Amino acid sequence: MCAEILLAADERLDEVNEDLVLIQKKNALAFGTDAFLLSAFLRPATRERAVELGCGNGIISLLAATRGRFSHITAVEIQAQMADLAARNVACNHLSDRVLVLESDVRLLNAATLGGEVGVVFANPPYMRTDSGAASPYGAKEIARHETKGGIREFAAAAARTLKYGGLFYTVYRPDRIEALFAALREHKLAPKRMVLVQDHPEAPPSMLLLESKLGAAEGLVLLPTLCLHEKRGDKALSPRAAAIYENGIF
Repeated sequence: MCAEILLAADERLDEVNEDLVLIQKKNALAFGTDAFLLSAFLRPATRERAVELGCGNGIISLLAATRGRFSHITAVEIQAQMADLAARNVACNHLSDRVLVLESDVRLLNAATLGGEVGVVFANPPYMRTDSGAASPYGAKEIARHETKGGIREFAAAAARTLKYGGLFYTVYRPDRIEALFAALREHKLAPKRMVLVQDHPEAPPSMLLLESKLGAAEGLVLLPTLCLHEKRGDKALSPRAAAIYENGIF
């Protein structure tokens, strides 16, 4: 789709799922399992407008748009270079009629900015506190990993400000920070409704979780069966369930 694209010295062009091509920065976070699984966890809402908070290179919005999950997606990104990259990826894959990239700080985002409340918000937010883990020397990677420009509390607040009553907020997060996640959701009246834990193999501890929350809903969480990416330690092949998700793009 983008055979004639000009890449900067710090960029590469990859072919990824759904016949998409993706320009990625060599020193920014690359497309990974967490982003793909979040895109597959999004349930279709074809009449709803959606917003992605902190879109990075735009891959989750691209996957959602290609699958026709929503009527339109606004992909929000605070970093100018990453917002430009996401916009180029949208144009490169001929999805400009379905995805708009907006350079903005999620901490300042509101429904008016988006032309009204939306039905769905999704995010792959920074997982790490600013006082934990090694800092990256690369600004784009540091902002994507650490809560330097807002963490789950700020992302949940942005979701609550932009969602209509009963709207859905999807996120991928780390199990060891589930307390912070649930506290942020509770503070902003987002009720956890559907969750799945993900682990590498049956003997490994969960390494991520996927969560769907609803604005203004009563309590009542459905915990889906844990997803094991592989059937046993050391397997390279995906488990049948994981392979089906990768093949079909939905849980």
